[in-house]
Amino acid sequence: MEDILSRVDIVEVISGFMPLKRAGRNFKTVCPFHHEKTPSFMVSPDRQIYHCFGCGESGNAFKFLMRYERMEFPEAVETLARKAGVLLPELAPLDQRAESLISQLYQVNEEASKFYEKNLNSTPDGRYARDYLLKRGVSEEAAREFKLGFAPKNWDALIAHLRQKNFALSLLERAGLVLPKEGGGYYDRFRNRLIFPILDIKSRVIGFGARVLDESLPKYINSPETSIYVKGKNLFGFNLAKEGVRDSDFVAVVEGYLDFLIPYQHGLKSIVASLGTALTTDQIRLLKRYTHNVVMVYDSDAAGELATLRSLDMFIEEEMNVRVVTLPKGLDPDLFVRREGIDNFKKLIHEAKGLFEYKLTILKSRFGSGSIEGKARICAAMLETISKFKNAVLKSEYIKKLAQDLDVKEESLLQELKKVKEDKAPFSAAGKAAKKDYHINPTEKLLFKLMLEEKEFIQRIKDNLNPSDFQDERVSRVVSVMFDLIGEGKAVEPKMLMNYISEEDVSQIVCESMFLPEELSGDDKAKVVDDCIRRLKSEKIKNRRQELHNRIKHAQNSGDTEKAYSLMQEFHDLIKKR
Repeated sequence: MEDILSRVDIVEVISGFMPLKRAGRNFKTVCPFHHEKTPSFMVSPDRQIYHCFGCGESGNAFKFLMRYERMEFPEAVETLARKAGVLLPELAPLDQRAESLISQLYQVNEEASKFYEKNLNSTPDGRYARDYLLKRGVSEEAAREFKLGFAPKNWDALIAHLRQKNFALSLLERAGLVLPKEGGGYYDRFRNRLIFPILDIKSRVIGFGARVLDESLPKYINSPETSIYVKGKNLFGFNLAKEGVRDSDFVAVVEGYLDFLIPYQHGLKSIVASLGTALTTDQIRLLKRYTHNVVMVYDSDAAGELATLRSLDMFIEEEMNVRVVTLPKGLDPDLFVRREGIDNFKKLIHEAKGLFEYKLTILKSRFGSGSIEGKARICAAMLETISKFKNAVLKSEYIKKLAQDLDVKEESLLQELKKVKEDKAPFSAAGKAAKKDYHINPTEKLLFKLMLEEKEFIQRIKDNLNPSDFQDERVSRVVSVMFDLIGEGKAVEPKMLMNYISEEDVSQIVCESMFLPEELSGDDKAKVVDDCIRRLKSEKIKNRRQELHNRIKHAQNSGDTEKAYSLMQEFHDLIKKR
């Protein structure tokens, strides 16, 4: 890990996700981890760390990828290793087997995709599917770009093809490409269907959607979840749309494969499909890497409305801006674009309703706002949404707007909002904690900062102090790690130190210390270090004396003269020592 961190530049890593502006020796930007208008997120090219003075989020390049890209630590290490050109050590045998299975799943899916694509474009059986696509407005160029395919009618066409490529039947089953027969053997999962390969953000085939070419049911069947495909963590078409989303700083979210394909083919490049009727938190966070602005374009039927309403609150919790397009009855995005054209579709997106207006309209149509009971039900549902806003001004304005629209008193809504907050209170700890204020002894804080800045001071301090001499237990833990690293001959740099610290509060103290202004010259620093060592020793003796004084008093009051005498001896020894 040290080798990787020594080869990557944290400024380059972070600037790949957001613009950084020079601020003296450091860089700054608006924090991506909490809402703010004035930039308080600092990045140090010298120390290779970042720290937000608003929320306290801090760490090195690994930590940034884990927080911003929602990666696990091994994935962050692998990502930066590739960027740095570092070869990672061999995985353990068990991990090698898991990695081998994942690699094989990608391979067999890719081969299956090629098989389906060839059947669509180069066989007589695929002609009917090609005619169907043309009838649905999908051009040949688009079909190739999206790698569309066709599964033949045969019960074992894919099995025969993949067996010739030496893929095991057990692997085909684990990939969800085949199903077991009752009497033994297997048959193809997808037969006589148009095939939509599902690709992850790295353009690897992870699964398939399959549609009938007539009115038979079920209309769609999809790959089951596997080791590489989890429906709720992927978005159809995002591998092609991600740059368009980043460039335009917004994304339109639709439901189905053709709802994505037709608008994209006609020029709307910032669009994805949700692979189901309801977005998940993981999908929303995937979008959040590229934009904070979302327009939901679901079908105008009841299921579409419900899916949209369920998604709205999750967007608010992720602090994203969300608007909603209401399509004319009977039309989905695919049919609308084919009938009305892409320009009118883009116009609908431009004129999309805000989430408040959309949800209020739906609730009024359901419950009616003419009765007291209807108003109460509408308010209860709207307050659930309003409660999720973290910005107090937005909450206040939406309360005012709701009161005016339904002709109810603001005071009543505020009372009901308080009940919503109280009901949610036990679960509030699940979210990101606000920045903690750390009251550290000024002497310890200064000495700790000097140790981080000048590694030659660490050995001098180690020769004179123990980690336990630092009263703040968090500082003591970091100092102990620093002493261990020095003893092993390893580098003690903030960016490396992060790898040995798992506690958020300790990491925050380290990074925040590094961004404090430097007010001492080289010679002054050495004198200050010696002075701080003397102060800490003196404070330790003083604290010990006070502790002994209290224990002596307790021993005397309890009549334990022997214990009191022993403690008094230790007390006098401390006085002499000072």
